[in-house]
Amino acid sequence: MTTTVPVGLAEQTEIEAYADFAAGAPTPVRDSLGIGSLRIGSALALAVREDPSRFFNRAGGFGADVPITADVAAQVCDFYREQGVPQGQFMIAPPLLPADWASTAGELNLTEGGRFVKLGCDIETALSAPDGVAALDPGLRVEPVEPHQADEWATVMMTTFGFTTPGMIDMAASCVGRPNWHQYAVRDGERIIAVGSIFVNGECADVFGGATLPEGRGRGAQSALLTARARAARAAGCRWLVAETGAEAVGEHNTSLHNMLRTGFEPLYERVTWIWRER
Repeated sequence: MTTTVPVGLAEQTEIEAYADFAAGAPTPVRDSLGIGSLRIGSALALAVREDPSRFFNRAGGFGADVPITADVAAQVCDFYREQGVPQGQFMIAPPLLPADWASTAGELNLTEGGRFVKLGCDIETALSAPDGVAALDPGLRVEPVEPHQADEWATVMMTTFGFTTPGMIDMAASCVGRPNWHQYAVRDGERIIAVGSIFVNGECADVFGGATLPEGRGRGAQSALLTARARAARAAGCRWLVAETGAEAVGEHNTSLHNMLRTGFEPLYERVTWIWRER
């Protein structure tokens, strides 16, 4: 029995989570932020025109049924142009890059950007790791997020990541209670200090949007949220968890990465982000 997450499924689960998070927002939010999406088989491209960070302008999910050919890449670039965004990203797992990718990248003006570590594990491995909830500082507690808590939950996540454009918090809040999503929060008294979600894609769940306010860091919040989310994924019938986080350069320490490694995640590969910019 395969215990390693299939590469195509790992990539598809990630982009499905991002696309549903943004494009699943109510029509007024989509219209105000200029949210659009394009599906090409299992692959998806997403654009959020009014987000100056360009973080959500991304394409992924390229796998066995949609190889990343020059034609497919050109369709994604055309989509970004049609959406009126000056920059977009291609997320492609190294095993899925075609032999002629260097030629395609040059033709379409794609350049290398940041590097991310793709991680995965089976649910039972994550749940056999030391219990993060047990290590949570006294006085803190992990709870599912209820619809009436959506705005506070979304505010903590989006402001921690620096997404402060009007409408972005509304976009995030709208996913609370949506099918395939499970959101959790760590509270200190009545105040949310840390958040995290999973998005369920069949047998695979994407660990999404873990964020902690500065005053909540170093208190076990994210480890506790990883445990809670692994339990939720098992209850939803998932077999695997996947996640991604920034790769560590020499001398750097990514706390998120090390939290996941302690929970049982294993690095699957390191992935370059390919950046498209309008010429």
